[in-house]
Amino acid sequence: MCHSISHLSSPTGSIFTSLVAMLTSQSFSVWAPLPHDVHLILNGETLPMHKTEGSWWRAEIAPKAGDRYGFSLFDGSSWSKTLPDPRSTSQPDGVHGLSEVSDDSYLWGDQQWTGRILPGSVLYELHVGTFSEDGTFEGVVDKLPYLRDLGVTAIELLPVQPFGGNRNWGYDGVLWHAVHAGYGGPAGLKKLIDASHQAGIAVYLDVVYNHFGPDGNYNGQFGPYTSGGSTGWGDVVNINGHDSDEVRNYILDAARQWFEDFHVDGLRLDAVHSLDDRGAYSLLAQLTMVAEDVSAQTGIPRSLIAESELNDPKFVTSREAGGFGLDAQWVDDIHHALHALVSGERNGYYSDFGSVDTLAKTLREVFEHTGNYSTYRGRNHGRPVHPDITPASRFVTYTTTHDQTGNRAIGDRPSTTLTPEQQVLKAAIIYSSPYTPMLFMGEEFGATTPFAFFCSHTDPELNRLTSEGRKREFARLGWNADDIPSPELESTFTSSKLDWEFTAEQRRINDAYKQLLHLRHTLGFSQPNLLTLEVEHGENWLSMANGRGRILANFSDDTITVPLGGELIYSFTSPTVTDTSTTLQPWGFAILTRN
Repeated sequence: MCHSISHLSSPTGSIFTSLVAMLTSQSFSVWAPLPHDVHLILNGETLPMHKTEGSWWRAEIAPKAGDRYGFSLFDGSSWSKTLPDPRSTSQPDGVHGLSEVSDDSYLWGDQQWTGRILPGSVLYELHVGTFSEDGTFEGVVDKLPYLRDLGVTAIELLPVQPFGGNRNWGYDGVLWHAVHAGYGGPAGLKKLIDASHQAGIAVYLDVVYNHFGPDGNYNGQFGPYTSGGSTGWGDVVNINGHDSDEVRNYILDAARQWFEDFHVDGLRLDAVHSLDDRGAYSLLAQLTMVAEDVSAQTGIPRSLIAESELNDPKFVTSREAGGFGLDAQWVDDIHHALHALVSGERNGYYSDFGSVDTLAKTLREVFEHTGNYSTYRGRNHGRPVHPDITPASRFVTYTTTHDQTGNRAIGDRPSTTLTPEQQVLKAAIIYSSPYTPMLFMGEEFGATTPFAFFCSHTDPELNRLTSEGRKREFARLGWNADDIPSPELESTFTSSKLDWEFTAEQRRINDAYKQLLHLRHTLGFSQPNLLTLEVEHGENWLSMANGRGRILANFSDDTITVPLGGELIYSFTSPTVTDTSTTLQPWGFAILTRN
């Protein structure tokens, strides 16, 4: 059913925009260039559809909220089973069930919400299913006062599009306009966003447009949604090949739907380096134009954040300067530099990290690899950021993420191997930097529950293959296969739920996080560019002067004296500070006034 269309003219929208505009919610319609014939299955009745220009099929019946429907496709020899609508907005019975016409009568209460720009924001990444005990949007609503008190200004939800079964990270989504029923469906998501806005908190959705999940993906029977080739997670999405205009519209309309119908403040675009984005008009640039259009219409800013492993600032470079114009991108290099230095890990992609010098470079220049050799990749990698033209807020930094925790063999958090002093030291570096900070749920109190990889595909064979693949992957890295939890087991999922009963040590860590986020605001650490940032370092210590403060950090097991001093504002330990020097305990830091 065509619920929404791209309102922008070509090249921002499809060349079929005017046609699609005729296929409004006054009729059931579906784009299906592959089948010979299409039937609408509506509330148990089989009804014919007629083909229109552009390979859209239409039935002249007005949808009503609550209607259950799907489509049966004739391939020239037989009719398919009833399939869900690729543009379904509600799947009450999961990805294999009938679609439902959503009730759009939700009464919003966020009329006073004026939005929140990304610069100055503090993001909090969370997985709805494991964030609270009940694993729903309602469970997140209950924690909004806690998040606001912590200093969070925006929550970023791991993908909430439907997937096979009821347990998944969300990156196996197959219906990109719908909301997973187990979390609360579209009405539950709207309630969460409404409540968040009334609490002064923005909401970002993590969306996956680089592949479809393996369980419940029927889109390929309707049209060429993929183009062959593999991203490593699934087939490459067709945004450049034959009939790709409507696939692009499928993505652009989903983004518009989240902004307009759900009042979403921003999208985090998963693994954009895996998009086959070679067109003269980039899909990423088109998405920025959708965000800008909705922002202009509503007066509320909408933001786009990319995940990319390319170390390429073009994603956040303006379109006028030849970039894609996104608002921000994740920065793994700062994470890698900090994690390797504090934890001592040097395997895999940490092989080029681990020194104070490397951390200093990433804090000054964003990337470690700026065209230089990457040992892990066996080639030169990346390009430099121009600090005079690229605002620091366009780079999102973190001590850990769902990936950096969950893509470890047993999903162990840094808090299980690091001392409280080391954990808080890492946070202090991130929150004292000029970049946009992001927390991963639970790190702010040193959660010790794992965040393992879990799934519950409806096909047992798919579960078996997923489990075996994970065990093979990590066994090659030296992990005991018997220690790696099987993703399909319910216990793998339930053990990943946060435990909100804090120990005394966790309360101490939580208090430190609150203080650090408060100081980030009061000391003006969210600087607009990198030109005023001053980074100095020795073999085991680092100084970063930013805004109206300076952080001194000791990255060693020894007490050291740094030849810089001032007035002490905050520390997690007990440093000795004079006008000219600061003595720091092992893994200690001190935030001072900036002279």
